[in-house]
Amino acid sequence: MSARSVLSFVALAALALPAFAHPGHLGDTGSLLAGLSHPLSGPDHLLAMISIGLWAACLGGRAVWMVPAAFLLGTAAGFGLALAGIGLPLVEPGIAASVIALGALIAFAVHLPLAASMLLAGLFAVFHGQAHGAELVGAAWSFGTGFIVTTALLHLAGIAVVRVGTGPRRGLLMRSLGGVVTISGMALLAGVWA
Repeated sequence: MSARSVLSFVALAALALPAFAHPGHLGDTGSLLAGLSHPLSGPDHLLAMISIGLWAACLGGRAVWMVPAAFLLGTAAGFGLALAGIGLPLVEPGIAASVIALGALIAFAVHLPLAASMLLAGLFAVFHGQAHGAELVGAAWSFGTGFIVTTALLHLAGIAVVRVGTGPRRGLLMRSLGGVVTISGMALLAGVWA
């Protein structure tokens, strides 16, 4: 897979989907199918979840699975808070900020200690989970299972991009992807405040 192909995919994904498309998936928000489709419904979630995989793979070692696991746990925690009626402030700006930060972490090849990387991923994920649960109507278990499965698959997609992008151009590929993600996050944040 060439760097141009990956960049084209990320750019098209960011431009083709409506931002912050949280309500209503396939006619409802309480089914397994709706949960499976939700992370794919807007560039905010899509970019963040793929970026977690990209960053984790760049970190290497145990981070390859522990950083995505922390994101999944944080997502579940944010979802649970929303279901319990505990709303967080600034959820949409927090999601956009997570996309910006993840893009920068990838672009600048930031290698934090494992515990700090997991904490940061989990913190970002709480906002994503909160958004998943805030507008849920229907069966929480089915929907939650679906979005956790798709989130994990998107993490694996990010990891796969790094694994395929080995060789002398890998650094350029990661910097470029990180830049695209950061710029997309800035556009999302501008949309929140518009």
